Amino acid sequence: MYLIVGLGNPESDYSKTRHNMGFNVINKLSDEWNIEVNKTKFKALFGQGNVDGEKVILLKPQTYMNLSGESVIEAMNFYKIPEDKLIIIYDDIDIEPGNIRIRKNGSAGTHKGMKSVIENIGTEDFCRVRVGIGKPKENIDMISYVIGYISENELKELDSGVEIAKEAVMEILKNGADFAMNKYNKKKDV
Repeated sequence: MYLIVGLGNPESDYSKTRHNMGFNVINKLSDEWNIEVNKTKFKALFGQGNVDGEKVILLKPQTYMNLSGESVIEAMNFYKIPEDKLIIIYDDIDIEPGNIRIRKNGSAGTHKGMKSVIENIGTEDFCRVRVGIGKPKENIDMISYVIGYISENELKELDSGVEIAKEAVMEILKNGADFAMNKYNKKKDV
């Protein structure tokens, strides 16, 4: 059984922001696998289904980003999910838009949602898919950048990264994280 978590902020105000890349990937997986993410529990919206004989839970914490770990640990404890069956998907400013990176462990860096996850589950050893959003080009504060307005052109570029992240998660389930890392941890063709 896999627990696949997209990090983001609830409410429609945040739906088209850089900070909601994790939610966007979950939405694409939900469509791909026909798993409705509409049940409420674990301080989250979630849905469950089977993918190639493997039980899968898709989770979108509704705690707001900085408390995401509270939702993740509740779902892990309820379903008795080991860390090696956890996949967290989130935005990353250190990766250019349209690119992703998969890692099997590591620190949270500056991402407060990931800090919350690591603090709550007590380990850095779990799979994560980081979706690139790039750094701000202008001199604006980081909060305004990650939850601020996105132009239509940039949204298209970010959506290409979301699509790649969806494919990467599907690859992790099918062939494992190492295989997916070798396939997807490179810059996209220009």
